Amino acid sequence: MEPTPAVRIADVHKRFGRVDVLKGVSLDVRPGEVCCIIGPSGSGKSTLLRCVNHLEKVQAGRIWVDGRMIGYADHGDYLQELDEREIQRRRAQVGMVFQRFNLFPHLTALENLVEAPIGVAKRPRTEAIAEARQLLADVGLAHKADAYPRHLSGGQQQRVAIARALAMKPRVMLFDEPTSALDPELVGEVLAVMKRLAEDGMTMIVVTHEIGFAREVADTVVFMDDGRIVEQGSAREVIAAPRHPRTRDFLARVA
Repeated sequence: MEPTPAVRIADVHKRFGRVDVLKGVSLDVRPGEVCCIIGPSGSGKSTLLRCVNHLEKVQAGRIWVDGRMIGYADHGDYLQELDEREIQRRRAQVGMVFQRFNLFPHLTALENLVEAPIGVAKRPRTEAIAEARQLLADVGLAHKADAYPRHLSGGQQQRVAIARALAMKPRVMLFDEPTSALDPELVGEVLAVMKRLAEDGMTMIVVTHEIGFAREVADTVVFMDDGRIVEQGSAREVIAAPRHPRTRDFLARVA
């Protein structure tokens, strides 16, 4: 019997004004799987990611994380949007790392990590601090616990952002172009942390332009264009031997 998908996206449509950004996207991500989404700018990749944790509301379709619908309660013939507290509670299952690090500038690295576990998850302060220090050590930044974001490099800030997302003990991690704002020499240190997460069995959906990372780490590669999934399969299938002309054309320009 197949396990319940960690993430199930079913016929999702998203529109901004009169522009259809997602046009019936369906995707299952298995527990422990690394799914890399590639494609040209404007293809709907980041919007899809934001729909998974209800930062964007969908016009149609449904999304489940660990078998629980995100953002809505299902009453059969209609969906009822959950209240903000319940949305936040379910969203806590989904960690997200953005292009821009989104750290609180007035808080140290350690304080950035403990803010949500204490304030949202109501964990004891001593427990949250101990876990935060371990997470900083895990991303190679134990020595930067008391540093403010302005004193960290871009790569260090992004590693703190990953640790902050992990501090809420999510079931799924979403990465939206996590290296696109970094200088080239800093990209490797962030990808190394993500590779270790993958090796540890974290379920991950990664929107990325790093084709080498997708080739090396992804269990599934999804190519999106014009709001639709054009092709999906293993990294070997999609990157090394793409079937669709649009996939081949894209990879010829970026790989």
